[in-house]
Amino acid sequence: MYYGLITISVFMFGINFLFNNRYQKESGSSLGATLIFTFFGNLVGLLVLLVINRFQFDVTLFTVWMAGLATLNSIAYSFCSLKAFEHINLSLYSIFAMLGGMVLPFVVGILFYHEPLTVGNTICLLLIAIALACTLKRGEKKNGFIYYAGVFVLNGMSGVISKAFQAAPYAKTNAAAYSVWIAILSIVVSGTMLLFMLKKIKKPTAKALAYVAGCGSINKVANYLLLLALAVLPASVQYPFVTGGTMIVSTVISFLLGQKPSKREIFAIALSFLGILALVFIT
Repeated sequence: MYYGLITISVFMFGINFLFNNRYQKESGSSLGATLIFTFFGNLVGLLVLLVINRFQFDVTLFTVWMAGLATLNSIAYSFCSLKAFEHINLSLYSIFAMLGGMVLPFVVGILFYHEPLTVGNTICLLLIAIALACTLKRGEKKNGFIYYAGVFVLNGMSGVISKAFQAAPYAKTNAAAYSVWIAILSIVVSGTMLLFMLKKIKKPTAKALAYVAGCGSINKVANYLLLLALAVLPASVQYPFVTGGTMIVSTVISFLLGQKPSKREIFAIALSFLGILALVFIT
């Protein structure tokens, strides 16, 4: 069941990468574009999460604190993502995002939460890291390192914060209510910042808002499903699965959009698939 939840979220993340990239091309990568992306994306995501949580507003102090950390991390990640697209293509961006999203929760889970370091998850981690390296394209700009380093760290921290929330012994809400509070705080923070920048912000196009709505709803549901699975599965298992699966889905989506995958990308998909099989079937 829980591997099924992760698989659904993987499909969602693959689509989300596409929407994020299209929004950057439509609106740019300024702080204003980031805040609009965060505000409207979380507004749409909040409505979806409220339906999932049956419009309940459960709250604990620990939940709000962790939701605040997740909010700040998310806004910083969105800013670094949009800035990174100025310097690198979707391929290289995905490498930094997915490596960070895989490696940091893996290491934290092993070192601080005593998750088992098995042959399966070790093989999976190595195969997917090699697969990501195979998709690297040359000819990228050298500058902008701080932004894609930020993408690596902040996307990884998203999983670390989720793991910390689920594993903590303090009084807390369920996963849906926690996700609701992240959305609420994201709206408050980004909305407050937008008020001070109204005169400087370019009005978003209808197409840009459509991409934001897609990102907001898909991302919130996908992360909610990961939180549910994280209550049972170790982070060192879940996040390599997510990374490898997202690589496969992203490539398939590109193929369906008329972008023929290269031999290296096909090889990377095969390695990712083998990594996932090792994770699931080798102990």
